[in-house]
Amino acid sequence: MHRNRWITGAIATALAGIATAPAMAQDAATLAKAFGTREAIQQISLSPDGTRVAVVAPMQGRGTQVFVADVYSGAQPVALLQANGAPERIRQCHWVTNGRLVCSIFWVQMEATTLNTMPLTYTREVLVDVDGKNLKTLTPPERDRAFVAAQYGGGVIDWTGGNEGAVLMERVYVPEQDIGTKLASTIHGLGVDYVDTKTLVRHTIEQPKPNASDYITDGHGSVRVMSTQRPATSGYSTNRTDYFYRKLGSKEWLPLSTLIENPTTVASGFAPQAVDPDKNIAYGFDTIDGRRALASMSLDGSMTRQVLLARADVDVDGLIRLGRQQRVVGTSYATDRRESDYFDPALKGLRAALGRALPGAPLVNFIDASADETKLLLYAGSDTDSGRYYVLDRTTKQMTEVLDVRPQLGKTRLGEMKAIRFPAADGTMIPAYLTLPPGSDGKGLPAIVMPHGGPEARDEWGFDWMVQFFATRGYAVLQPNYRGSAGYGAEWFKRNGYQSWRIAIGDVNDAGRWLVKEGIAKPDKLAIFGWSYGGYAALQSAVLDPSLFKAIVAVAPVTDLLTHKNQSRLYTDYLIEDARIGDGPHIVEGSPARHPEVFRAPVLLFHGTDDMNVNIVESRLMADKLRGAGKQVDLFEYKGLDHYLEDDGARTELLTKSDAFLRAALGL
Repeated sequence: MHRNRWITGAIATALAGIATAPAMAQDAATLAKAFGTREAIQQISLSPDGTRVAVVAPMQGRGTQVFVADVYSGAQPVALLQANGAPERIRQCHWVTNGRLVCSIFWVQMEATTLNTMPLTYTREVLVDVDGKNLKTLTPPERDRAFVAAQYGGGVIDWTGGNEGAVLMERVYVPEQDIGTKLASTIHGLGVDYVDTKTLVRHTIEQPKPNASDYITDGHGSVRVMSTQRPATSGYSTNRTDYFYRKLGSKEWLPLSTLIENPTTVASGFAPQAVDPDKNIAYGFDTIDGRRALASMSLDGSMTRQVLLARADVDVDGLIRLGRQQRVVGTSYATDRRESDYFDPALKGLRAALGRALPGAPLVNFIDASADETKLLLYAGSDTDSGRYYVLDRTTKQMTEVLDVRPQLGKTRLGEMKAIRFPAADGTMIPAYLTLPPGSDGKGLPAIVMPHGGPEARDEWGFDWMVQFFATRGYAVLQPNYRGSAGYGAEWFKRNGYQSWRIAIGDVNDAGRWLVKEGIAKPDKLAIFGWSYGGYAALQSAVLDPSLFKAIVAVAPVTDLLTHKNQSRLYTDYLIEDARIGDGPHIVEGSPARHPEVFRAPVLLFHGTDDMNVNIVESRLMADKLRGAGKQVDLFEYKGLDHYLEDDGARTELLTKSDAFLRAALGL
């Protein structure tokens, strides 16, 4: 195996000041900076000829930048774009041709309303040459007569467009004012444009439809599937999505399926994700015996449905796609670890061989491919390795290393993450992941229970920057996939982690009790740390058992269910969020801000001011209530940051202050 490391050094030089020195010393400041610094590759794609990669990388602070690097020549990478994160950031870049890329820019903007200010996300697509020149906007320019600015700047849904340098792009058409003119357009909705990226000449191939929400092509320039969401009379979105398809060579839309996304159980109905033009089928996910499964539906008019993979233990929830046409090559699901089932025999064998050949990196994923698929871009990583990207030449059998995802960690020794099961109070065995400090015997440790966000999510085996920071600082970390988590089917999901909060939070608390019972944690050295719903769980754990955890850290938490639900009135998904939270006694009983008097442990809160997922009023309310009850609480706000606090300094401070807070509260 050939490993060329020149790109690592070149990009590291270009990013001078971002990567820290190898974190050999286990002091808090060094480790916090090493783990708080964002990954060196936030997104990566391979050129059609397989010789270059485009890398979206962090800039110091909260910014992002794009580099193009030659995989084989050793030439210095070329910087194409930069965004300082105040507010614009670069989300991703993909190749249109070997000489030109499309990049997605997004930002959060605070908008004033009659009731409040609300954060809104805006996106725009731009074109740029590989030398950083000829920067153009791919998103259509806004006309002066438009009633509103389009938040969604469109997105490429087909990278071939049927011709070299052409793409198919979704586009939002906005109605225009017609006062004093006969030229104003009244058409509106989501349509599809054919765009020549060399000349920027575009024409509409799918007329905009007011209720259209997405289009799916066959990867060869033909739109085959459309989804629609008819709003309620109030104007809010509903939980129903209808899908339509076209037969080969036809322009007529025919009914395909209906998806009902019930926030109190798993979704029902077939949700198409991709089209295979050779088999003339749509791949998608459907519900089988209460769990999501991979299925296909024929697009020839017969409506033949075939279940391709279903499991009795977990949801099948991942679709593996590859190359310029984004062809479907497999599916994935998570048991104790993420598993992949490849339909392509060659890729299946190759992935197995790579898993054996790369020591300590059993997770191998194919990310992208050259146009002829002779060169593959892949990722390999594990629980104790944040991972590396490689380009594999299938013809020469040589593999070139592109970049270490977190070079700043150097040779820092990390803790192994092990899948375990622990019993809840009712005897149900709860799946979880336990990470012990490297070299620890696992006894008598300070410990942290770390519930995941969502709650419609789950933790998986692999590298986790927060878990590994605390493990290197000497804590045992337990991540429970409590009931209310996604991925295990309807019975495990219950009515979600809010309406069934007693079960979900009960499982979280039982995770702490298990750590003590097993002797892993001392009773007076037990803390809880959570982000988003995990932050809610951390706070609500004290409502169920105020004496269990001796310190509570919550990042961007929901703290009052009614307040959180009312905040969503400003957005189109209010009806969905309303059904998710529900009504009844649990609104009061399940809101930690309504019970400040029960708290015994000190509380530390972090929140971004531009959070679209959970408004910062939630943390401010919790802090005010705790202070009013005479409890110990600190709140750190980060101006201009959203739910994910994508800023090296903010994340470093979060880790530093959390560690100091926990050590003081636990008497370490």
